Amino acid sequence: MRWLRDNRWKGMGALFILLLLAGSCIVYRLHYHATHVLRVGIFAGSNWNVPAGDSYAVIDAAIKSFEEEHPGVSVRYVSGIKKEDYTEWLAEQILQGEEPDVFFVLPDDFNLYASMGVLQNLSLLETEDPSFDSRAYYPPAIAYGQYQKESYALPFESVPTLMFVNKTLLRQEGIAVPDNNWTWQDFINICRKVTKDKDGDGILDQFGCYDYTWQQAAVTNGLQIFRSDGNVSYFANAKMEEVVRFLMDLRAVNHGYNVTARDFDMGKVAFRPFTFAEYRTYNPYPWRIKKYATFEWDCIKMPAGPSGKNLSQLDTLLIGMSARTGNKELAWAFLKKLCVDPKIQKLILSKSQGLPVLKSVVESSDTRQILLKDAPGDAKMDISIISDAMNEAVIAPKFRKYTSTMLMADNELRKIIENTVPFNNSLNKLQKEINAYLQY
Repeated sequence: MRWLRDNRWKGMGALFILLLLAGSCIVYRLHYHATHVLRVGIFAGSNWNVPAGDSYAVIDAAIKSFEEEHPGVSVRYVSGIKKEDYTEWLAEQILQGEEPDVFFVLPDDFNLYASMGVLQNLSLLETEDPSFDSRAYYPPAIAYGQYQKESYALPFESVPTLMFVNKTLLRQEGIAVPDNNWTWQDFINICRKVTKDKDGDGILDQFGCYDYTWQQAAVTNGLQIFRSDGNVSYFANAKMEEVVRFLMDLRAVNHGYNVTARDFDMGKVAFRPFTFAEYRTYNPYPWRIKKYATFEWDCIKMPAGPSGKNLSQLDTLLIGMSARTGNKELAWAFLKKLCVDPKIQKLILSKSQGLPVLKSVVESSDTRQILLKDAPGDAKMDISIISDAMNEAVIAPKFRKYTSTMLMADNELRKIIENTVPFNNSLNKLQKEINAYLQY
């Protein structure tokens, strides 16, 4: 009997230990998973306003790779948020203190979030991490995520703006496609030659350009519109006067006719600025057939102004980290997975319409082959053009009031260019109004 009692107590002791261990494992697992869930903010569709296939393909591949490298970590995101709804969704998350650990940042939101302290300052993380090298990026792309000389987001993908050329129209007019060193004067000369009434009904039906803006002209004329701190503007600068006069001359070529997107789509326009995402979307089959099947086309650099160079504007999709994240190390690691890992960056070429931001990926032979695939006619996008455009591109200034200030300026400059208001002293007046707004 004593032997039986002893064994019973031993059995109960063993059972107690097993239950204790099992309970500890359950608690540990619950705690582990609760503190190792990484939330990501992302929107559906293309950032570049072009048709998109599987907009989650790159992020899903990155998550799969990241979770394999970090056992026990779960990366999650909410799917189905449209780009047009994303800013509001993210703002609500931030107000509730529930923003994702890592999230995509739209250009119009970046300055606000960086200035408010919503985004984690990444400068120290970048400096102390031997696996991170900012020189791997094109300088304008990495600068896109900087605010007041500090890094608050990493670039994920970029698109420069290039000039679309209707090669069929130029060939019919006996005009050679301009080289990549062409100027404003070359641009307007060609526009004057091709703008005409072809059917003789007294109405112009062929045109030089569509959708060319004063902002694009300012970039190619070497104009710095704002002081680096965003408190002073330079709209009365002599280079801006050159920009406005050129836009007025360009508009006069059409004798008051308002060129439309339909005119361009029908092959009646020689030039149109395009983002590289649009080039990549409408270049290959089947979108080429659906959109621009009646003419051959290609892209070249933007024309240079008398005081500038053949430069492009650069737009970049950024990814940042919440300043309040409790998973800072994991969030930084996942940021690097998206923006530093060459395998993930390379996927952008086949799964998105933008360009990777790593120089090594853009300038690789694989990229050259992808860009040449299914090119219309004899179109051959030279990789050096892409690399130059990315390397020398101009980015928008980074200050909180930039977006609202540019809306004000655009409205007034449109009136000047369209001769709604007298040109005399108008730029001085605009500069005073903008400076007063900036300093308020």
